[in-house]
Amino acid sequence: MTKLPKRAIILAGGKGTRLKPYTITLPKPLVPVGEMPILEIIIRQLKRAGFEHITITVNHMAEIIKAFFGDGSKWDIKIDYTLEDKPLSTMGPLTLVPDLPENFLVMNGDVLTDLNFGKFFEMHVKNDNQFTIASFTREEKIDYGVLLSNDSNQLTGFEEKPLYNFLVSMGVYMVNRKVVDLIPKNEFFGFDHLMSLLISRKEYASIYKFDGYWLDIGRPDDYEKAIDKLISTSFL
Repeated sequence: MTKLPKRAIILAGGKGTRLKPYTITLPKPLVPVGEMPILEIIIRQLKRAGFEHITITVNHMAEIIKAFFGDGSKWDIKIDYTLEDKPLSTMGPLTLVPDLPENFLVMNGDVLTDLNFGKFFEMHVKNDNQFTIASFTREEKIDYGVLLSNDSNQLTGFEEKPLYNFLVSMGVYMVNRKVVDLIPKNEFFGFDHLMSLLISRKEYASIYKFDGYWLDIGRPDDYEKAIDKLISTSFL
């Protein structure tokens, strides 16, 4: 069986507004987690998982990101870049990449996880999926007393600060190139827009349920968890 080249697109064009003041002088992908920036952790993980070529989509503070990672030779992996003239959200930047292979990984540049990216890639290809979403069950606490009522506005139940479980996107995807044809060029087009479009066309994305470790460090509370544990080296 021919070995498929593994290609990854890392979305790193956001302003990191939720992480201020950390992101006032640094782009979010360069915010440190332990001993190194989150994006360096991701690049090292991808290299270890057999990826050979990474394209980083940049916009905000693009020159700082490009200066830090260069051509990827420091990590023995090819790195190149696409530059957005305007914000294109999460899926719009894919239309700027001219040489996409048939299947490729797309991920946010602020994800800390022990997901095996190589196996995730291979599972998508083996199942002939067109779009695969890595998902995680996240527990969220509601910091209020939740009232349950009937049609007559009478209280029928009460829950004090309940916990709910939600199946959420991890910001890690596998994509077949034909899906990119559905994305309008040079327009703001996000993951939500693409999923709504696929659902309307009855071309449903697949969900891969992951039960390992995952943090979205673009969220201040998740970033603080990562900093408190200084866990970057445990992912390498």
